[in-house]
Amino acid sequence: MFWNNNGIANVTSRCMDWGVSDEPELWFLPRGLKRAAVGDPQPLTWESKYSSVSTSMWGVGAADGINEHGLAAHLLYLDNVTWPAVDDRPGLTHALWAQYVLDNYTTVAEVLADLASYRLFSPDIRGQQIGVHLAIEDASGDSAIIEPHNGELIVHHGREYRVMANSPLLDEQLENLARYAPFGGELPPPGDIKSMDRFVRASYFLNYLPKPETTDQALAGVFQLIQNVAVPFGAPDEQWGVYPTWWYSVCELDEPTYYFQSRLSATPVWIRLSDIADGTQVLSIDPSNPRLFGDVSGLLTPAELTF
Repeated sequence: MFWNNNGIANVTSRCMDWGVSDEPELWFLPRGLKRAAVGDPQPLTWESKYSSVSTSMWGVGAADGINEHGLAAHLLYLDNVTWPAVDDRPGLTHALWAQYVLDNYTTVAEVLADLASYRLFSPDIRGQQIGVHLAIEDASGDSAIIEPHNGELIVHHGREYRVMANSPLLDEQLENLARYAPFGGELPPPGDIKSMDRFVRASYFLNYLPKPETTDQALAGVFQLIQNVAVPFGAPDEQWGVYPTWWYSVCELDEPTYYFQSRLSATPVWIRLSDIADGTQVLSIDPSNPRLFGDVSGLLTPAELTF
């Protein structure tokens, strides 16, 4: 969820839901890292232009993060993805898609202008195919949602695209949303844990959030929203059995700051990019440590990058 119309601060929140823990780690990645999207016959290579803070999933890629210019990126699950066919463009694994965006761009417009220069591919992760779509936002309030479908990338670009959930595709989510008040229909917001119901609830409560007076109130607002659509541990689901929320993140884009809260901890931690943006070492920390709280910018330690 992206709250970009409150007049005070551009802030986002998201949650990570899965059947098992994604074993998150928080990373600081400096400028000047040489990267390669291994696993493709003609892998995309690059050198990071901007420093960033991101959360990794199983050590194979970044699921979420923000860079020093306030560009944020979030990968969420998507069913039945058909990726682009192999062509002469360099290949980028979907597991590195969000990190590639954070490494190389400062605005949503820059990301979209360069989208056709590489080809996404999807290696197995833990023995299975995992489809994803990408939400991006920047400090100007611009937003886009990018979805691979039928071998193409479908782009929804504009400040009005403020909510993304797991499957189905955004067009189907928006069609369903139109059945509910105040989005064209008469139905009240639903209460199930299914993705389409949570998309409606997120849109509904985001629509009614009162204008904040401070950035702290804006941040508190999106923390409240993400907690409202989170899935409690043990909640049953017909399709997946269980898929609880393991963590939330919140991004403050105007003064780039990354907040993370594990559902196994009572308190969030955060990292201010301005405190560490000029660093030259890869750093990391285990954000699920329940003894951590508050600003942990100075507690990250040198680490070997795993993705």
